[in-house]
Amino acid sequence: MSISNTIKSIQDIMRQDVGVDGDAQRIAQLVWMIFLKIFADKEAELEILEDDYQSPIPENLCWENWAANEEGMTGDELLDFVNNELFPTLKELPDVESGTRGHIVKEVFRDSFNYMKSGTLMRQIINKINEIDFNSSEDRHLFNDFYESFLKDLQSAGNAGEFYTPRAVTQFMVDMVNPQLGEKVLDPATGTGGFLKSAIEHLMKQANNPEERKIVQNSIFGIEKKQLPHTLSVTNLILNDVDVPNIRHDNSLSRPIRDYSPKDKVDCVTTNPPFGGVEEDGIQANFPTAFRTKETADLFMVLIMTLLKDGGRGAVVLPDGFLFGEGVKTRIKEKLLEECNLHTIVRLPNGVFAPYTSIRTNLLFFTKGEPTKEIWYYEHPYPEGQKSYSKTRPIRIEEFDREKAWWNNREENEYAWKVTIEEIKDKSYNLDNKNPHSKEEELLEPEVALQKYLESVERVKEAKQQLVDELSAILKEGSRK
Repeated sequence: MSISNTIKSIQDIMRQDVGVDGDAQRIAQLVWMIFLKIFADKEAELEILEDDYQSPIPENLCWENWAANEEGMTGDELLDFVNNELFPTLKELPDVESGTRGHIVKEVFRDSFNYMKSGTLMRQIINKINEIDFNSSEDRHLFNDFYESFLKDLQSAGNAGEFYTPRAVTQFMVDMVNPQLGEKVLDPATGTGGFLKSAIEHLMKQANNPEERKIVQNSIFGIEKKQLPHTLSVTNLILNDVDVPNIRHDNSLSRPIRDYSPKDKVDCVTTNPPFGGVEEDGIQANFPTAFRTKETADLFMVLIMTLLKDGGRGAVVLPDGFLFGEGVKTRIKEKLLEECNLHTIVRLPNGVFAPYTSIRTNLLFFTKGEPTKEIWYYEHPYPEGQKSYSKTRPIRIEEFDREKAWWNNREENEYAWKVTIEEIKDKSYNLDNKNPHSKEEELLEPEVALQKYLESVERVKEAKQQLVDELSAILKEGSRK
């Protein structure tokens, strides 16, 4: 049976269980089970390579001792074992240090749950999972392909959709940032680990021996605050031969900006911070007064500028609202253009992130430590004969060949134009510059017209919220005096 059929069989079995409600819970249930199987297969490999390898998991809880035998525990006995032994123990593994395999297990299970109510159905699923050998290069390759489509399925699984960035976008951004062997690469909003996976693949091409491959593993860092994407990203990196993924289960924004020191700085940041997200008041207090806002993506921009070394490179996905936004957004953009060279903005068309969002998005590329003198814009076109993207027709990496060919030999053309810093300042740091070479359509397509209307509504909402935030800040300041 093929791996895709195996996973489909698992999902069909899970649908029969009364405890698992909806796609998001099914994915969460499947992920912790697959994680344990991948972890067990990796341990089997390490036991061969290392004479004194010791598993951080107690012997009776290791996969091979309770799950590997298809005639083993089932029914109420299995359910009782999982709920009352496996989960409580793995959530509270003793004496595990950060950066160890035991710490990874503890973090994965910290907020995980077993939703299944039938131990008999659980045994059927476990037996299906055992059909996959993650130490087999063929099985691993096939599962990697499946994993990509599995992550895409998150887009229709409720809020989980916010964790997926199209593979072509992550690969293009990493290629243009071009991390080098020995440089530290960070994604402070890791999601399912797409950017980190692309960075690993990019760096592994530069590694020629085991020592250099180890350097790559130790150069990749992530932070993800939500449980499901954290587990997915850890699993994703283990599948890509990272023995101990350095992905912290935490909120990147929860540490005060002033607490960062030079040792925290990194060479490259590639990320897609959540847009439309709202942070609590306590998080705002971690940032300088001029940059305090509830909007998640704005706070991430301040954090990224703080974390980059001089000469460090950033690539960030941001919505149109950041480009034209005012108030705090203006101050963040002013800081960005003064402290970094924002050399390129790639403007993506509608639908790249559908069905998660129809908001137009942009890829911002910048280098820390030198001010911006001019910004080049590149308007990414749809493929010929295509008017939108969809789940079955997503954006492809080959589409970025135009940008790559233009990148180091920049000239204006029908898709590319530049704007000076003086022009940007004259427009009060509005970065929402339209392509001067495009011809305005006489009649907009209905979807495009609707999108433009929604963007206008969004601008009004942002302006109103900005006024409320600034008025609140003034009133607080006045009450202190």
